[in-house]
Amino acid sequence: MTKFDALKKQYRSAVERLDEVLKVKKTDIIRDSAITRFELCFDLAWKAVKAFLEEKKGFRCASPKDCFREAYRQGLIDYSDLWMKVTDWRNAAVHTYSEKLADQLFEKLRSVFKLFQTLKDKFEE
Repeated sequence: MTKFDALKKQYRSAVERLDEVLKVKKTDIIRDSAITRFELCFDLAWKAVKAFLEEKKGFRCASPKDCFREAYRQGLIDYSDLWMKVTDWRNAAVHTYSEKLADQLFEKLRSVFKLFQTLKDKFEE
């Protein structure tokens, strides 16, 4: 099993788990759980994209934004500045915590989930 295959499998599971929590009525615990699952999905997404680019395309990238830009150039993802925003949101969620930020991020997670789902589907092709 390649690194990409292993990450793809982990990513698939993480996306399913994010979907699961987003279907539950919002409470502070659900919000915080969803944000944690978002962070995990994001980390697995960029690492899987990185492994895909290295193994399938021979391209090395060092940061999430670089990897997502190259994934667009290689046709793995459609162009969306949302990937850049999601990278910033993930960094804010990990390094700064406030109730206001948590509520704002939670409200964005359904659109982010669609982005993650699309990438998951692309990996499955």
